[in-house]
Amino acid sequence: MSTRLLIVLAALLLAACDMLGLGPDPRIAQKEAEAKAIGGGCRHGLRSIEDCYTLNKGINKAAIFDGWREMDAYMRENKIEGAKSTLALPPPVISAPAPAEEVITESKPKAKSAAH
Repeated sequence: MSTRLLIVLAALLLAACDMLGLGPDPRIAQKEAEAKAIGGGCRHGLRSIEDCYTLNKGINKAAIFDGWREMDAYMRENKIEGAKSTLALPPPVISAPAPAEEVITESKPKAKSAAH
């Protein structure tokens, strides 16, 4: 009887490890899942992996690549065409060159020739 009780008690104690915060941090898994989703979205949006890295600085590149690669395999397997992505950025402001200012210089009288 005591052996069964000891086994049950040990199982309950081991099951409570996650409740005590001794398990893996869920924020790490969440960030990795978000990075994989970003990579998959980039692939579906027909963005290169380099563009995806550039647009998402500070995010785990390995996880972005995993998501991009998984989406690439899925799209090839199911013959899915990507959707052309457009960035919702304002158009670049192109400033027209300033008109050339006329430089007014004092005209010096020309030296008179000695032939006069």
